[in-house]
Amino acid sequence: MRKYSTASTNALLELGQLRAKLRSRSERQERPRRLLGKLGIPTLATRGVTLVEVMIVVAIMAMVAGGVALVVIPKFKKAQVDTAESGARVIRQAVQQWQMSNADCPTVSQLVQQKLLDKGANTVDPWGNRFQINCDNDEITVSTAGPDKKTGTADDVTVPKPSAPEEGAEGK
Repeated sequence: MRKYSTASTNALLELGQLRAKLRSRSERQERPRRLLGKLGIPTLATRGVTLVEVMIVVAIMAMVAGGVALVVIPKFKKAQVDTAESGARVIRQAVQQWQMSNADCPTVSQLVQQKLLDKGANTVDPWGNRFQINCDNDEITVSTAGPDKKTGTADDVTVPKPSAPEEGAEGK
């Protein structure tokens, strides 16, 4: 084995340290890539994304979005019905306050004018229909046409909910 003098050993060490300082960051990053390439392992820099891979990712995202829509849409429709019922309850309470000092059945605009309802209160349902107020004797009913915007269908929202007919009442 060859022996170097301490002066030449120190010079070699200083030269190595100088080379390390001068070596740029990109050169230090390139070395592992070259080693991986020699081993046959592709790196991101050498391997592109194919159209098939992009299409697979888009298909997966579409399936996830479809699954979310299947869960969210029924909940959204239920929330709209709940909002309409809540608005009808507020209007019904305002009508009850109105009838304490008046004998007639008010309109929604009269309730707003008399400040029994706030101007910012929802005077229409979530589908854009106006609430209908019906006063029969002492019974106050507030209703709206519902999502189909047709009165008298099964999806109408009514407060208080109409009671179901008794089973024995039909035969009498």
